Amino acid sequence: MPKVKTNSSAKKRFKVTGTGEITFQKAFKRHILTKKSTKRKRALRQKGLVGAPNKDFVMRLLRLK
Repeated sequence: MPKVKTNSSAKKRFKVTGTGEITFQKAFKRHILTKKSTKRKRALRQKGLVGAPNKDFVMRLLRLK
């Protein structure tokens, strides 16, 4: 029986923390930063947490469930 592969795009985008939360990098911080406020850019630096409705789906992509 062949091994089941982890989704390649998911393993690059998500990390699992020690407590089991799934984090990701927020979008809209790559370019055109001059028109965005400092407050907005500072908020985008923080890691995002995958919400409860999507957590099962992301865990399945990462083959954790």
